[in-house]
Amino acid sequence: MESKVNRSAEINERFVDLFQTSRGRIERNSSKLINSFRSSAMDRFRELGVPGKKNEAYRYTNLEPWFGSNYKSFFVPEPEDFGAAEDFRCEVETLDTHTLILLNGYFPTSNGGIIELPDGVKVGSLARASEIFPEIVESHYGKYAVDGTDGLIPLNTALASDGIYVYVPAGITCSKPIQIINLVEATEDIMVHHRNLIVVEEQASVDLIVCDHALSPRKFLTNAVTEVYVGPSARFDILRVQNEHNSAGKITHTFIHQERDSIAGSNNITLHGGLVRNSTYHRLNGEGAEANAYGLYLADKWQHVDNFVNIDHAVPNCTSKQLFKGVLDDFATGAFNGRIYVSQDAQNTRAYQSNNSILLTDDAHMDTKPQLEIYADDVKCSHGATVGQLDEEALFYLRSRGISAVEARLMLMFGFAHEVIASIKTAALRDRIDNLVLQRLRGELSRCATCMINCDNK
Repeated sequence: MESKVNRSAEINERFVDLFQTSRGRIERNSSKLINSFRSSAMDRFRELGVPGKKNEAYRYTNLEPWFGSNYKSFFVPEPEDFGAAEDFRCEVETLDTHTLILLNGYFPTSNGGIIELPDGVKVGSLARASEIFPEIVESHYGKYAVDGTDGLIPLNTALASDGIYVYVPAGITCSKPIQIINLVEATEDIMVHHRNLIVVEEQASVDLIVCDHALSPRKFLTNAVTEVYVGPSARFDILRVQNEHNSAGKITHTFIHQERDSIAGSNNITLHGGLVRNSTYHRLNGEGAEANAYGLYLADKWQHVDNFVNIDHAVPNCTSKQLFKGVLDDFATGAFNGRIYVSQDAQNTRAYQSNNSILLTDDAHMDTKPQLEIYADDVKCSHGATVGQLDEEALFYLRSRGISAVEARLMLMFGFAHEVIASIKTAALRDRIDNLVLQRLRGELSRCATCMINCDNK
């Protein structure tokens, strides 16, 4: 026990030392506004440290093998580093998006760092946006990424220099989805911290697609934080597709703050990754708000996928839905921790939660923990979870119709997964994810060479 405590203390102290010795390099590539958060964030990290299994939210996920490794910390990119990003091609004939590429946590600033899309929509580097639009960034940065027990959030605040900024003005509907392609690429093992800020003003609307790729076979660890403000009567949807290799660790924290009559959706599709931990927070802060959180995870070999979801019903007359499904093969492990919190004032709350997993081997393992915490008396809330094998009666029925055992199993697994895929609004994306999931279930999608939009790295 003492050796484990010492090991944790050693890992935490290493990050404190990293911040102290690298602070000049970190802050040089950032703005005065963002830098003003760093000292207090590192003080908070000193108190919390990297979450261990005593932290209830990380009870089923062991971070030590990942955070205990020696990484080169990627703080300041050189112009030549963006060569891979500039050569990267990602296309689908029927899908039209505004595309942003983030390389090792940085957005290229050779074009000034900010791109203006039609109708005043602005996208680009968060570091640059905090200099050009300090009032907007100051109004939202650090306001929503709040979890008093997770030390990885203040660690990101202390170490992240850049990330993506998206601003949609009031009353504007972004005509095309905005696609963020996160690339990690290096000749050494690296750890990346990046911070994203999305602001969707009143009655505005935008769809966001996030695609994660690893371009080289090194060991990578990403710790990303995304803050989203969804204004009154606004609509926001984020689809994240994770398709990296088995030596890549991806930890995401997505905080979505919703005002009255807003609608926000989050969907995490995990196809590949050695360690994947997605934390998604929806705060329903205005009456009439609606939140929909979805997830699909497919894992095999020794992969581990953990989804943590917290939906906070802070006011009356709001609705939420959580639906997470997974298929685990070989020695893969998974975890789901879904929480619905209904405050005392949040009368007339409607909330639904479901987590269902299929285990294809006796060695695969799933831990699921649905939670309801209700302090109001006029609510309709439900939750449920199942972990099991494929339905033998359904398999027998398909076999009796002349379908082979392999194809019958595939059909049942795909039908099981499709309920989550069906929530994707864009038809071209939905069809592509269908195809990718079929490839993954057949064992044909072995690494991140292909993402949901048929990437071609030339």
